[in-house]
Amino acid sequence: MPKIKWVGIIKDNREYEQGDLSENAVKLNVPQTIGETMSRAIPFIIPSVVLITISMIAKTLLCGERVISFGFLVIGILAGFLLFIVHELLHAIVYPKGATVYIGIMPGQFAAVALASYPLKRRRFILMCLLPYILGIIPLVIFYFMPAELKALNGFLFGLATIGLSSPFTDLYNVFIALKQSEKGDSIQFYNGGIYKIKEI
Repeated sequence: MPKIKWVGIIKDNREYEQGDLSENAVKLNVPQTIGETMSRAIPFIIPSVVLITISMIAKTLLCGERVISFGFLVIGILAGFLLFIVHELLHAIVYPKGATVYIGIMPGQFAAVALASYPLKRRRFILMCLLPYILGIIPLVIFYFMPAELKALNGFLFGLATIGLSSPFTDLYNVFIALKQSEKGDSIQFYNGGIYKIKEI
């Protein structure tokens, strides 16, 4: 387990991405700001939206009736936002002992973030990016199996799933960048607002 530190309000993510960078590191071609990253990553939310939409339509058709309470859907969505810190903790726990991960809030982006500068093997980097999807997958799977008459629970679960599956879209974008611009066996490291690949020697 890494050392995880809560740092509160984060004004500049680069302040927390200052680890030791290998001389072999090569900077990947990525957006320079979190805002630009979010803008470019928007298409990566589409698979989640499609899955969420198909899931609701399929369950409604199979049950032959409305299956959720819209009031509890809203409560589930709000609860999903409250789980953003858990989302960041799921990123953090993938880092090994010896790494330090800083967790805080970036008010300008209305987002919680987990920031670290430590090299991860590409497979581990991908796991780190994608692990928070379980916050959407688990409630969606439970939603599939809940009876239609449990509309309150169905609504709450579907709200959780909606946020849990849609919020990691920038993480999926980072996976796309890593797969496109690095090779198997490379390590990937965040550093000073950028992403670097490090060739295995």
